[in-house]
Amino acid sequence: MNQEQRNQEQSGFAWASLLLSALQCWQFWAIAAVLVLLFGLCWWLRKRSHEPEREEESSGNNVEEEKHGEENNDTNDPGRHFEDPRQRRVRKRDRDREAVKNLVQKFIDLFNRDVSNTWYPVLENAIEVGSAFEGWSPYEYDIPFCLLVPLKPPRGHIFHLEPCPSWPARNFRIHVELVCTCEMEQPAAETRCFLHDPEEEQSRKEGPNILDDLCTDSYLDVQKTAEWFKEMVRRCWKDLPESATHRLMPVYSERSCKFRVLTQDWEKRFFVELMFGVQEGDSDLFLSNQCVEAAYTPRTLWPETYAVAEMKFFRHIVSQAQGDTCHLRCLKLCARHLLDRDFYTYIVKTVVMHLLTTMPLSRWRKRNFLARMEDIVEHLQSSLLERCFNHFFIGNANVPEEINLPLGLRTAEPFNLCQLLDYENARIDFEFVLSELRGLLMYER
Repeated sequence: MNQEQRNQEQSGFAWASLLLSALQCWQFWAIAAVLVLLFGLCWWLRKRSHEPEREEESSGNNVEEEKHGEENNDTNDPGRHFEDPRQRRVRKRDRDREAVKNLVQKFIDLFNRDVSNTWYPVLENAIEVGSAFEGWSPYEYDIPFCLLVPLKPPRGHIFHLEPCPSWPARNFRIHVELVCTCEMEQPAAETRCFLHDPEEEQSRKEGPNILDDLCTDSYLDVQKTAEWFKEMVRRCWKDLPESATHRLMPVYSERSCKFRVLTQDWEKRFFVELMFGVQEGDSDLFLSNQCVEAAYTPRTLWPETYAVAEMKFFRHIVSQAQGDTCHLRCLKLCARHLLDRDFYTYIVKTVVMHLLTTMPLSRWRKRNFLARMEDIVEHLQSSLLERCFNHFFIGNANVPEEINLPLGLRTAEPFNLCQLLDYENARIDFEFVLSELRGLLMYER
């Protein structure tokens, strides 16, 4: 009996010792976890104190792009769990911009390789345009990255730009013409002329060529050119290393080439729109595939686009203001209230560009955000009442000299963008948006 009692006491002591040991171990790990959390919080606060105040300015300045290879390093960084989500989105956006530019350049290299022995247009390096590259995209996810690809005529052809005076905006048709190359300096293997060598002309007609495949009545056709781009993207995708780890999903569009790049498990990576166009001389203006605000846009009509000039304008503002501006934040806030209304967003962008050139940049500091938002709302309201939203680049002497415009455009008659609007519908939509913005500004006050 005594022996059994002693065994029970020893067993009780063993269990108590085991529980005490577990409790001490639990306390140790709890204290360690608290210390790790405190260390991480201090690191995060210290990092925040050295970072830009706003996501928009970080994205807009874009002085030094993050390297694509740093994405792997981020996954091994223990501090990433304490990083400001806004800054993490900026870093991802910068990496996506670089990835998109690299991907499009690979496409262009493969395009030009495939058309080197044909009479199709030659593609030049893509130019980044649009809100994602300017730093004020209103989209948090599925951001559209837009690039403009300049087209050059193939050997023995020229692009002759013909204005269309019957349309309210500056629009053109692109006449594709054969030219004599007899007197031109050419590579040894390309000395024959289409106009004066019947065999050369016959070989041109029998092979892929711009006049038969991409033109309608000798005028470059936007839709045919868009289909050619789409087909080239589909064909070249399988030759890219990205095809082993990603999927390509085309997005329907009659006048442009749009596609999404997805991971193998169908997670969205980025959304790309390829614009294409013909440069006007040596200026920063192009004739592009962009639609105009009209119920029907002819297939051979190429609207004038100012996208490259706008990109240069915003870079000019950033360089002059040395990054301490709120204009991108203002644009982003307005654009968020105009999602899926592209032309209205363009009007707001035009208003902001006008104000940036008529108001000292010293009044666009980050601390002046609310005041400048009130100026934008007031300008929109007065322009709406006057039915006048003047184009920024046409008839505007305040356009910076760094932007190369066609001769006479600065001194031309101002062009009213209201001519491209259904005014009554626009007035209702704008008044609704302006009331939302006023309410937001009153709340911020």
